Amino acid sequence: MSRDEVRRRPSNSRASVRRVPGPCARWDDENASFIREILDLVGDKWSVLVIGTLADGAVRYSDLAYAIPGVSQRMLTLTLKQLKRDGLVERTAYPEVPPRVEYQLTPLGTSLLSTVLALADWSATNHAEIRRNRMAYDAG
Repeated sequence: MSRDEVRRRPSNSRASVRRVPGPCARWDDENASFIREILDLVGDKWSVLVIGTLADGAVRYSDLAYAIPGVSQRMLTLTLKQLKRDGLVERTAYPEVPPRVEYQLTPLGTSLLSTVLALADWSATNHAEIRRNRMAYDAG
């Protein structure tokens, strides 16, 4: 087979992935990229922190911003919009002066909560070891 024939032959990389164990092997080709998009959203650090902060119920926007150190207003707003778009968070605006807006998890968002909290706990438990590993790697 010539080089050009090899280049023109369609690659079925998903078929090779399916032979290897792991989460991707369970997804069909039609849904794989959308599933990766969802993982990108729910695995994002700001999404994890927002979902975890909403664990105990509705929280005002300003309280969310205060409770999540380092998040900019822009990132918090974008994260909340994405989580709302995907049905994980609901937004309630109250007709008051000054305006009050609260966010809370939907049932779908609540179903993700234990996973998010476990990931956050794992990060907190293992951060010192990971820091040591990074320092050793960077020094070597």
